Amino acid sequence: MDNDYFSIDAILAENQKIQCTFKVDIPDMGHLAGGSDRDIKSLTKAPIPIWLAYIMLFSDWADFTIPSPFGTRVRNALKAEPRSVKLSNLVGAGGLWYGFGKMVMDILSEDQANDISEVLTKAFKGRLLEVIDQAQHFAALGPAGGGGPSTDSAQSFREGLDGTERELFALAQESAKRMKRWHEGNDKARR
Repeated sequence: MDNDYFSIDAILAENQKIQCTFKVDIPDMGHLAGGSDRDIKSLTKAPIPIWLAYIMLFSDWADFTIPSPFGTRVRNALKAEPRSVKLSNLVGAGGLWYGFGKMVMDILSEDQANDISEVLTKAFKGRLLEVIDQAQHFAALGPAGGGGPSTDSAQSFREGLDGTERELFALAQESAKRMKRWHEGNDKARR
């Protein structure tokens, strides 16, 4: 995902909220905390979109905690079996977990950012083969698809794909279909 101003993926990732704790009183901004108070008081906790959190954090008006989609519980689940985690359920707006992780990395210290980067990279590598395998498998089945209990786990896996993984799935599936058509066309030409 790029940080292009016009990128829909970047816009959706930046719209994710992170929990901030305000260090100072901020007058006339109580609506950000979602309450009826006119001002934000020091030590108030509020979920803030990441695009706004940049300003708050770099102005030293607030601190934030690492969002739960990148917390210890998710990290442990990803270490145990990356394919078992439904990344699309961890974040809203189309399930752009990797994009949100990239945005979070941008506001962390170098050590913390490297930790998140490692989590993202290992998760992606651990899930990529399954994404490609599933895409090729279902491209080979054609429009009829498949039924039965063996496809239930595959369907569950596909539902848990991040937006980036869904794009790769679609590309790999289309590639497998084209390869199959090409191969079948060559077989007919040989006869």
